[in-house]
Amino acid sequence: MASFTSVTQHQSISSSLNHIFHDSILFRSSKRPVISLMNNSGMNTSARLRFHSAPMGFSVRNAATKPAKSPAEEEWKVKREVLLKKKVKTVDVKEALRLQNENNFVILDVRPEAEFKEGHPPGAINVQIYRLIKEWTAWDIARRAAFAFFGIFSGTEENPNFIQEVESKLDKNAKIIVACSAGGTMRPSMNLPEGQQSRSLIAAYLLVLNGYDNVFHLEGGLYNWFKEDLPVVSEE
Repeated sequence: MASFTSVTQHQSISSSLNHIFHDSILFRSSKRPVISLMNNSGMNTSARLRFHSAPMGFSVRNAATKPAKSPAEEEWKVKREVLLKKKVKTVDVKEALRLQNENNFVILDVRPEAEFKEGHPPGAINVQIYRLIKEWTAWDIARRAAFAFFGIFSGTEENPNFIQEVESKLDKNAKIIVACSAGGTMRPSMNLPEGQQSRSLIAAYLLVLNGYDNVFHLEGGLYNWFKEDLPVVSEE
């Protein structure tokens, strides 16, 4: 169990965060505590809090205990190896539409429920992989405070019931195309030698770990689906 450390701000802070975060925040006690978060695409992002020598600095104290790491928090390198071993294929949006219409594939939209309701492919099923923080344990309160520190007042956490909710809607033989906003990629590139993690790839990883064999991944995510002007329905 990792120890969680809170940081109380008394003066100035030097940090730069350029993303909206979707995963838990972990402060590690050190001379420069580190905040690790996950952005829209699922890529880990960290920021260092720098101490200043002014009379009023930071006080660091033990606040709560972070729960044990879940499978979704496994390193991307490990997830990617499993996805490749399980032969999870990537399909573009037009191929996904064809597979949905002609081969009984189901699009599993893992975005937050509110985003799903705003617009999604017809027939898609929504099971959010991240949800708004619900509990009020010491750890959850500390995480809320950490999100609020960066001006994010709707902090999210992993949905602990993700697999159970999928199992209630799709059996293990279902042919599934997992989709999120951005999509991510398993393909290496010069800038991303191991590809880039995303919510849909994390979801695909969890599905293959739990016995789903026919799992595909939507390339470019639903951003590309909307961009290509493919069919969309709304529940608003």
